[in-house]
Amino acid sequence: MTLQSQDTDIATAAPTRAQTDRIRTTEAKSQGRLIRERFFRHKGALAGIALLALIFLLAFSSIGFAGIPGWWNKDYDVLAARFNEGRPTLTLWPFSLGEHPFGQDVLGRDYFALTMRGTQTSLIIAFIVGLVAMVIGTTVGALAGYFRGWTEAFLMRITDVVITIPTVVIAAAVAGIVAKAGIIPFAVFLGIVTWTGLARLVRGEFLSLREKEFVESAKSVGASSFRIIFRHILPNTVGVIIVSTTLAISGAILLETALSYLGLGVVSPDTSLGKAINDNRSALTVRPWLFLWPGAFIIGIALAVNFIGDGLRDAFDPKQTRVKQ
Repeated sequence: MTLQSQDTDIATAAPTRAQTDRIRTTEAKSQGRLIRERFFRHKGALAGIALLALIFLLAFSSIGFAGIPGWWNKDYDVLAARFNEGRPTLTLWPFSLGEHPFGQDVLGRDYFALTMRGTQTSLIIAFIVGLVAMVIGTTVGALAGYFRGWTEAFLMRITDVVITIPTVVIAAAVAGIVAKAGIIPFAVFLGIVTWTGLARLVRGEFLSLREKEFVESAKSVGASSFRIIFRHILPNTVGVIIVSTTLAISGAILLETALSYLGLGVVSPDTSLGKAINDNRSALTVRPWLFLWPGAFIIGIALAVNFIGDGLRDAFDPKQTRVKQ
């Protein structure tokens, strides 16, 4: 009778802290929920999302986009007499935008509108580059890693050739011609020359996953190669693909800036952040704000995307199984 009473006391006793942690760790949660919880615990990623959203909102709402007017009353391509010798009129205390918050360039154009248009262009190019690089890199890596043999040898030799030639050299050789066709063809071209890193990562993941039991099971029931790749293996590589794509977007911002600064990127009458710096480089010593504003937005976008990429990397890390409450 005493033994039974002790067993009852043990069974009804409150679990220890270690037991509670183990219970939380082993709770039945979907993979998507675990990823979301890990991502939203990452303070840097949340700060990156907030900063990138703020830049998007400011750039596309201020001067408008695709025929939709914005709240700012000046156009980036309109010349005007210089107000206050072209100096910025923005004041933080008391807060006021003034007539030209970012000042005016040497031609008298409103530099706030010009910077916002440059930010729009750079963001569009960066995200198209990331999308194109993701599609090409994922396709090449998946085919090479799953089929092996001559398919892998052929695709990886192409990848090796592209890797051996510096991206800036390839872009500099062709970008000046492609950029004249518009920012969309220019962005697609940059995506075509920046997919190699993702392809190698995806190939490595496929080489590992194709030997797993769930793939053998799918083959044993007659699943086609197409179904195995897209329904069984590819979903398990989403983490690698997403993280690499965010890094490609961040790199595309800097690559576009470098090419535009060299005069090989976006061409007039359009503009980008890199082109804005290039157009005003002769005024560095006398009007430094013409470098400050585009440079600040370049750094802000690159940092925001990198922080988001770090958060996604940690969220998709399978080693992180515990979820803090």
